[in-house]
Amino acid sequence: MSAIRVEGLNYRYGAKQALTDVGFEVGQGRFCALLGPNGAGKSTLFNLLTRLFVPPAGQIHIAGHDLQRASRAALAQLGIVFQQSTLDLDLTVRQNLTYFAALHGLSGKRRALRIAYVLERLDIADRAEEKARALNGGHRRRTEIARALLHDPKVLLLDEPTVGFDAAARAAITDHVHDLTNDGTTVLWATHLADEVRPDDRLIVLHRTRVLRDGLAGEIAGGRPLQQAFLAMTQAPG
Repeated sequence: MSAIRVEGLNYRYGAKQALTDVGFEVGQGRFCALLGPNGAGKSTLFNLLTRLFVPPAGQIHIAGHDLQRASRAALAQLGIVFQQSTLDLDLTVRQNLTYFAALHGLSGKRRALRIAYVLERLDIADRAEEKARALNGGHRRRTEIARALLHDPKVLLLDEPTVGFDAAARAAITDHVHDLTNDGTTVLWATHLADEVRPDDRLIVLHRTRVLRDGLAGEIAGGRPLQQAFLAMTQAPG
């Protein structure tokens, strides 16, 4: 079963087309990079996957659930990390996680076990009692990823999660998120930075509202650095 299945997705803002006949599938436990220039439609696609927007045409299935017909069941399988931070900076890391766990109905022993698990999984257990505002950008982002995993979702969506970070912080976060697939979590990672994609990652190149390429990153690169191949694809005329 596919963890994410998108078919014939279209969306427009007034006269401006944002997505055109977008379709793809991502298998369970895979890391899939959604690579595209700014304005390609990545954020629009994420807004549709999270039902912030409703498409006039096309279908979305999350972990086997139709997002339109069974939205509650589909959304329950999603963990989401948006580009802009949404942590409460005056709460500690643990308090942020505890509050979010309560929103998902987690309490008692299960809540404590899940918080302990995600803190260890993202290597921030030693920061649990620090206020979020005291953390650097990389640790804040790890806290948000940990928070998104609290309810044990099948699919993790991350929209440009490393924007504004230095190279070391970006590498650390991409490593942590790649490791999550070892537990069977499916990751859809939206970015405009080709160096965040590994050769054996599934890669979807989104450009000018359409899926331009879909396959393994190394094969799409064709023996060239992916950044070079990506620029050639997206800067070609037409």
